Amino acid sequence: MAAPQITAAAAQIPFDDFMKVDIRIGRIVKAEPFPEARKPAYKLTIDLGEPIGIKRSSAQITAHYTIDQLTDRKVACVVNFEPRQIGPFMSEVLTLGFPDAAGEVVLAGVDRDAVVGGRLF
Repeated sequence: MAAPQITAAAAQIPFDDFMKVDIRIGRIVKAEPFPEARKPAYKLTIDLGEPIGIKRSSAQITAHYTIDQLTDRKVACVVNFEPRQIGPFMSEVLTLGFPDAAGEVVLAGVDRDAVVGGRLF
C-alpha cells in the first residue's frame, strides 16, 4: 500500500455536528478471517455494552494484527452509521483507526481501562 497523503484539516463544523457521530469504546470478543473480502480483512464481533450490545464490523487491519492479538482488545467504534454490506457480511459499526507510514491501519483505542460502551467526549 502506498504511503498516505497527509491533507489539510477539513472545514470547520459546529460542535453540534460532531456530537451527531456516536463514538463508543468496545471490546473485541471474537475475530475471524474474512476471505471473501476484496481487500484483506477480519470480521470482528464487538461488545459495546448495554444498551447497544454486540455488533459486528469488517476491518482491514490484517497488516498489523493477528486474530489472537485482537480478542479482548478495546477499540473505538462509530455506532450510529447505517450498516454496510461488505460482500456476504453486514458491517454494523465502523472500527476506527489511523494510517501508519505505509498506509496500513493502526487501530484507535484507549491506554487505560475505559468502560465498555463509554461515549467519546
